[in-house]
Amino acid sequence: MLRKIKKFFKLSAHERNLFMEAYYTLGIMRAAILSISFKRLVRPLEHWSKKGESIELSEEEKKMALAIGKAIKQAAAHTPWESACLVQALTAQKMLKKRGISGVFYLGVARDEEKMKAHAWSQCGDILITGGSGHGVFTVVSVFEWGKYDRI
Repeated sequence: MLRKIKKFFKLSAHERNLFMEAYYTLGIMRAAILSISFKRLVRPLEHWSKKGESIELSEEEKKMALAIGKAIKQAAAHTPWESACLVQALTAQKMLKKRGISGVFYLGVARDEEKMKAHAWSQCGDILITGGSGHGVFTVVSVFEWGKYDRI
């Protein structure tokens, strides 16, 4: 435990702030998933049909998106509640939208030994922010966007 605290304080002030925001937002998103219908949860987002197209991000936006993704992954590993892929994707959406960075999140399904599995991941431009591990085996069933994608 002491080692984790020391590691936290070795982070820059900016990284600590992002970690704390991610931790808090993961909790809010987990509570929302448990208490609100998915349809209502994604209502503010646009259902996106331009799969495969993306917007170029500035270098500053890319750095921020990567920093947010890192903070979410770090915070998700330390929450006492389940912070699975959907919680992380929605957290990324909230944190990125707050900073005016456009992106999309995907919902996919795959069959695994007679069971259906689902996965969610988020992306900004060509950068995978959350849920990138193994996303290639999932068939995309829905894509939701926020931000500037309506300009494409």
